[in-house]
Amino acid sequence: MTHALIVIDMQNDFCPGGALGVPGGDDLIEGINARMDDFGAVILTQDWHPAHHASFASSHAGAKPMDVIDMPYGPQVLWPDHCVQGTRGAEFHKDLATDRADLIIRKGFNPALDSYSAFFENDRRTPTGLHGYLQTRGITALTMVGLALDFCVNFSAVDAAGLGYGVRVEMALCRGIDTNGSMDAALAGMRAAGAALI
Repeated sequence: MTHALIVIDMQNDFCPGGALGVPGGDDLIEGINARMDDFGAVILTQDWHPAHHASFASSHAGAKPMDVIDMPYGPQVLWPDHCVQGTRGAEFHKDLATDRADLIIRKGFNPALDSYSAFFENDRRTPTGLHGYLQTRGITALTMVGLALDFCVNFSAVDAAGLGYGVRVEMALCRGIDTNGSMDAALAGMRAAGAALI
Protein backbone atom coordinates (compact mmCIF):
# COMPACT_ATOMS: atom_id res chain seq x y z
CA MET A 1 0.00 0.00 0.00
CA THR A 2 3.03 2.30 0.12
CA HIS A 3 3.75 2.07 -3.62
CA ALA A 4 1.71 4.10 -6.13
CA LEU A 5 1.45 4.01 -9.90
CA ILE A 6 1.48 7.51 -11.42
CA VAL A 7 -0.12 7.46 -14.89
CA ILE A 8 0.84 10.65 -16.68
CA ASP A 9 -1.31 12.42 -19.26
CA MET A 10 -2.81 9.49 -21.16
CA GLN A 11 -5.11 11.88 -23.02
CA ASN A 12 -6.44 12.01 -26.56
CA ASP A 13 -4.34 15.00 -27.58
CA PHE A 14 -1.13 13.16 -26.65
CA CYS A 15 -2.09 10.02 -28.57
CA PRO A 16 -1.72 9.59 -32.35
CA GLY A 17 -4.17 11.83 -34.15
CA GLY A 18 -4.23 14.33 -31.30
CA ALA A 19 -3.00 17.92 -31.36
CA LEU A 20 0.32 16.90 -29.82
CA GLY A 21 0.29 13.20 -30.61
CA VAL A 22 3.22 11.11 -29.40
CA PRO A 23 4.01 8.24 -31.80
CA GLY A 24 2.88 4.97 -30.26
CA GLY A 25 1.27 6.69 -27.28
CA ASP A 26 -1.94 4.68 -27.46
CA ASP A 27 0.06 1.43 -27.62
CA LEU A 28 0.81 1.87 -23.91
CA ILE A 29 -2.75 1.65 -22.65
CA GLU A 30 -3.18 -2.11 -22.41
CA GLY A 31 0.09 -2.45 -20.49
CA ILE A 32 -0.72 0.46 -18.17
CA ASN A 33 -4.16 -0.99 -17.38
CA ALA A 34 -2.57 -4.35 -16.61
CA ARG A 35 -0.12 -2.75 -14.14
CA MET A 36 -2.81 -0.97 -12.12
CA ASP A 37 -3.67 -3.98 -9.99
CA ASP A 38 -0.04 -4.28 -8.86
CA PHE A 39 -0.12 -1.08 -6.78
CA GLY A 40 -1.76 0.12 -3.60
CA ALA A 41 -2.78 3.38 -5.27
CA VAL A 42 -3.23 4.65 -8.81
CA ILE A 43 -3.02 8.37 -9.58
CA LEU A 44 -3.77 9.88 -12.99
CA THR A 45 -2.54 13.27 -14.14
CA GLN A 46 -4.47 15.31 -16.69
CA ASP A 47 -3.20 18.30 -18.65
CA TRP A 48 -6.03 20.85 -18.32
CA HIS A 49 -5.35 24.13 -20.13
CA PRO A 50 -7.70 27.07 -20.61
CA ALA A 51 -8.00 28.34 -24.18
CA HIS A 52 -5.27 30.83 -25.10
CA HIS A 53 -2.86 29.36 -22.55
CA ALA A 54 0.52 31.11 -22.40
CA SER A 55 2.30 27.91 -23.47
CA PHE A 56 0.41 27.77 -26.78
CA ALA A 57 2.26 29.09 -29.83
CA SER A 58 -1.04 30.57 -31.01
CA SER A 59 -0.95 32.94 -28.01
CA HIS A 60 2.24 34.64 -29.27
CA ALA A 61 2.32 36.65 -32.49
CA GLY A 62 4.70 35.16 -35.04
CA ALA A 63 5.53 32.11 -32.93
CA LYS A 64 5.27 28.51 -34.07
CA PRO A 65 5.07 25.22 -32.18
CA MET A 66 8.37 24.03 -30.68
CA ASP A 67 9.78 27.57 -30.50
CA VAL A 68 11.27 28.35 -27.08
CA ILE A 69 10.62 31.68 -25.39
CA ASP A 70 11.58 33.21 -22.06
CA MET A 71 8.76 33.36 -19.53
CA PRO A 72 8.99 34.92 -16.05
CA TYR A 73 9.62 31.40 -14.69
CA GLY A 74 12.24 30.44 -17.31
CA PRO A 75 12.43 28.93 -20.81
CA GLN A 76 9.12 27.69 -22.19
CA VAL A 77 8.57 25.45 -25.19
CA LEU A 78 5.58 26.67 -27.17
CA TRP A 79 3.12 23.94 -28.04
CA PRO A 80 0.22 23.49 -30.42
CA ASP A 81 -3.09 24.20 -28.67
CA HIS A 82 -3.77 20.99 -26.75
CA CYS A 83 -5.74 19.54 -23.83
CA VAL A 84 -8.07 22.53 -23.70
CA GLN A 85 -10.51 22.23 -20.82
CA GLY A 86 -13.74 20.50 -21.74
CA THR A 87 -12.61 19.32 -25.17
CA ARG A 88 -12.29 15.78 -26.48
CA GLY A 89 -8.52 16.29 -26.72
CA ALA A 90 -8.32 16.82 -22.95
CA GLU A 91 -10.26 13.63 -22.19
CA PHE A 92 -8.47 10.46 -21.17
CA HIS A 93 -8.13 7.88 -23.93
CA LYS A 94 -11.35 5.85 -23.96
CA ASP A 95 -9.53 2.58 -23.26
CA LEU A 96 -7.69 3.80 -20.16
CA ALA A 97 -9.09 2.18 -17.00
CA THR A 98 -9.91 5.48 -15.30
CA ASP A 99 -12.27 3.85 -12.77
CA ARG A 100 -9.20 2.33 -11.09
CA ALA A 101 -7.82 5.77 -10.19
CA ASP A 102 -7.83 6.92 -6.57
CA LEU A 103 -7.02 10.50 -7.57
CA ILE A 104 -6.86 12.66 -10.70
CA ILE A 105 -4.47 15.62 -10.60
CA ARG A 106 -5.27 18.34 -13.13
CA LYS A 107 -2.36 20.58 -14.06
CA GLY A 108 -1.67 23.53 -16.35
CA PHE A 109 -4.95 25.29 -15.56
CA ASN A 110 -3.24 28.59 -14.65
CA PRO A 111 -3.41 30.55 -17.95
CA ALA A 112 -0.02 32.20 -17.38
CA LEU A 113 1.94 29.20 -16.13
CA ASP A 114 2.62 25.83 -17.72
CA SER A 115 2.87 22.64 -15.71
CA TYR A 116 4.75 19.50 -16.73
CA SER A 117 5.31 17.91 -13.33
CA ALA A 118 2.68 16.08 -11.31
CA PHE A 119 4.11 17.87 -8.26
CA PHE A 120 4.88 21.49 -9.19
CA GLU A 121 3.94 24.07 -11.78
CA ASN A 122 6.77 25.19 -14.08
CA ASP A 123 7.71 28.00 -11.70
CA ARG A 124 9.09 25.11 -9.57
CA ARG A 125 7.33 26.58 -6.50
CA THR A 126 3.56 26.23 -6.88
CA PRO A 127 2.48 22.75 -5.70
CA THR A 128 -0.25 20.68 -7.32
CA GLY A 129 -1.24 19.04 -4.03
CA LEU A 130 -0.01 15.56 -4.99
CA HIS A 131 2.82 15.50 -2.45
CA GLY A 132 0.45 16.19 0.44
CA TYR A 133 -1.93 13.50 -0.74
CA LEU A 134 0.83 10.90 -0.98
CA GLN A 135 2.15 11.84 2.46
CA THR A 136 -1.30 11.51 3.98
CA ARG A 137 -1.61 8.01 2.57
CA GLY A 138 1.87 6.97 3.66
CA ILE A 139 3.06 6.35 0.12
CA THR A 140 6.85 6.34 -0.21
CA ALA A 141 7.53 4.71 -3.60
CA LEU A 142 6.31 5.70 -7.06
CA THR A 143 6.34 4.03 -10.45
CA MET A 144 5.75 6.38 -13.37
CA VAL A 145 4.33 5.59 -16.79
CA GLY A 146 2.76 7.60 -19.61
CA LEU A 147 3.35 10.62 -21.81
CA ALA A 148 5.57 12.27 -22.65
CA LEU A 149 8.74 10.70 -21.31
CA ASP A 150 10.97 13.70 -21.98
CA PHE A 151 8.62 16.31 -20.52
CA CYS A 152 5.85 15.46 -18.05
CA VAL A 153 7.22 12.06 -17.00
CA ASN A 154 10.73 13.49 -16.70
CA PHE A 155 9.72 16.52 -14.61
CA SER A 156 7.50 14.37 -12.40
CA ALA A 157 10.24 11.80 -11.78
CA VAL A 158 12.88 14.43 -10.97
CA ASP A 159 10.54 16.27 -8.59
CA ALA A 160 9.45 13.06 -6.89
CA ALA A 161 13.04 12.00 -6.31
CA GLY A 162 13.82 15.45 -4.94
CA LEU A 163 10.94 15.11 -2.48
CA GLY A 164 12.40 11.85 -1.19
CA TYR A 165 10.29 9.23 -2.94
CA GLY A 166 11.76 6.06 -4.35
CA VAL A 167 11.13 6.53 -8.08
CA ARG A 168 10.99 4.04 -10.94
CA VAL A 169 10.21 4.94 -14.53
CA GLU A 170 8.97 2.00 -16.60
CA MET A 171 10.48 2.80 -19.96
CA ALA A 172 8.37 0.25 -21.87
CA LEU A 173 5.23 2.09 -20.72
CA CYS A 174 6.42 5.57 -21.74
CA ARG A 175 6.88 7.35 -25.06
CA GLY A 176 8.60 10.67 -25.80
CA ILE A 177 8.45 13.64 -28.13
CA ASP A 178 12.23 14.17 -28.51
CA THR A 179 12.56 17.76 -29.67
CA ASN A 180 15.91 19.59 -29.67
CA GLY A 181 17.69 16.87 -27.69
CA SER A 182 14.97 16.66 -25.04
CA MET A 183 15.10 12.87 -24.75
CA ASP A 184 18.82 12.58 -23.99
CA ALA A 185 18.58 15.47 -21.54
CA ALA A 186 15.60 13.91 -19.80
CA LEU A 187 17.21 10.49 -19.41
CA ALA A 188 20.39 12.03 -18.01
CA GLY A 189 18.42 14.28 -15.68
CA MET A 190 16.26 11.48 -14.30
CA ARG A 191 19.29 9.28 -13.65
CA ALA A 192 21.14 12.16 -11.98
CA ALA A 193 18.14 12.78 -9.71
CA GLY A 194 18.20 9.15 -8.58
CA ALA A 195 15.24 7.79 -10.52
CA ALA A 196 15.59 4.18 -11.67
CA LEU A 197 14.89 3.73 -15.38
CA ILE A 198 13.72 0.16 -15.81
